Amino acid sequence: MTAKSVTDIKPILKALNIKEVNDGCSTGRKSFGSGSEITSYSPVDGSAIAKVSTATQDDYNQVIKTANAAFLEWRMKPAPLRGEIVRQYGDILREKKHELGTLVSYEMGKSLQEGLGEVQEMIDICDFAVGLSRQLHGLTMHSERPKHRMYEQYHPLGVVGIISAFNFPVAVWCWNTALAWISGDVCIWKPSEKTPLCSIACQNLFVEVLEANNLPEGISCLINGDYKIGEYLTNDKHVALISATGSIRMGKIVAQAVAARLGKSLLELGGNNAMIITENADLNVAVPGIVFGAVGTAGQRCTSTRRVIIHESRYDELKDILINAYKQLRIGNPLDEKNHVGPLIDKDAVKAYESALKKVQSEGGNILVSGGVLDGEGYESGCYVKPAIAEVENAYEIVQHETFAPILYLIKYKTLEEAIDLQNGVVQGLSSAIMTTNLREAERFLSQQGSDCGIANVNIGTSGAEIGGAFGGEKETGGGRESGSDAWKVYMRRQTNTINYSEELPLAQGIKFEF
Repeated sequence: MTAKSVTDIKPILKALNIKEVNDGCSTGRKSFGSGSEITSYSPVDGSAIAKVSTATQDDYNQVIKTANAAFLEWRMKPAPLRGEIVRQYGDILREKKHELGTLVSYEMGKSLQEGLGEVQEMIDICDFAVGLSRQLHGLTMHSERPKHRMYEQYHPLGVVGIISAFNFPVAVWCWNTALAWISGDVCIWKPSEKTPLCSIACQNLFVEVLEANNLPEGISCLINGDYKIGEYLTNDKHVALISATGSIRMGKIVAQAVAARLGKSLLELGGNNAMIITENADLNVAVPGIVFGAVGTAGQRCTSTRRVIIHESRYDELKDILINAYKQLRIGNPLDEKNHVGPLIDKDAVKAYESALKKVQSEGGNILVSGGVLDGEGYESGCYVKPAIAEVENAYEIVQHETFAPILYLIKYKTLEEAIDLQNGVVQGLSSAIMTTNLREAERFLSQQGSDCGIANVNIGTSGAEIGGAFGGEKETGGGRESGSDAWKVYMRRQTNTINYSEELPLAQGIKFEF
């Protein structure tokens, strides 16, 4: 079942100062963009929402020049003052949470609850960054030389380039920029060309803070466009750090370009996340985690549950429960809160989904819950698909790859060691989970012989990370860490200082130098 649009998008666009045609570049007070236009289409109903101009090389040069000039002033502001600016931005996000969350839902296609939740993540990271702005600490250590003191401190990096993906069109940018700002950096954001209006909205809201505090433009910059704009950023020696979220293919290109100039990179790439269901699992806990993890955001989260690795003694029971649960899913307009599953981002994503299901069958998989593209009233965009479930082997080529769609793979195992090997038997290493009421199984999963992922959960799903914990993964997921914990250190450079307050110059390691 579905529903037609339940929200008029025009008042939302007006509240966020989005016009029919928008400048895709911004340094704060100035907006421009002399490249070709991008039309943003909603996957909800296929409607053209608005147009955004893109950046040219000249536009980019203007942005980087303005950002570098702003850094010279911004870095001199005390960190608590920088935190105050982030606090004010968080307050504006609170005021505009409904409008921005609705835009996220309509432009990207995730449910309204998830759209609002994404804005809440922005608010949460702003709160986290405000507190952190008074805690950018170093270490003090004893010197081996008399009357010497040693310590470490952290300084701003400079310009931080942020390349974000369509599936979290606002939160991931804010994870990066809130921490970069309190660290004294300035930011240039290259959003996905599939969700340009969300970036325009975020920048418009920050301009209000910029003007209210008489701050220089360039602290937050925006450059819309295709991969060529990303190339400008990644190859620019004036950009100290590139934080890139997206596919493994894209991440490898970015990593090589940044490494070639000895720059810094923070990579958040693909996930192929598994949940292990042991013989001691509580299925009342496991099933909601599996279903939300698999179909939330229509399977377009980097932390979406792709594989469920089930003990042979519970396999048939859980299989039947999941098949029945999928019959109850409501697919339709994500702005209607009665629906569980919205559309994929575009028709290219639909083609990838259909191709994956064909590949499953050609490799010998058994389709338990059939997929398919929905049409008819309410599905006019052509982007709505049915969540599917298939019995597979972990070694299948299609299972080894991440498909950004609601396709769930079921895999059977005999021993916990085998289950962990299956869980780790992919190139990605983002998120993982185990469902068990057995303490030994849980601790085994979390040990050095357990999950090789950056995120390992017990009795919660693979999807849904909190701001307080560092977010990221290992292996071909890139190794980066964003958001909480000590991720702020990525956005700063470390410096070791030694102070001699004696009347002599003793050398380290007892070396004598006399003349």
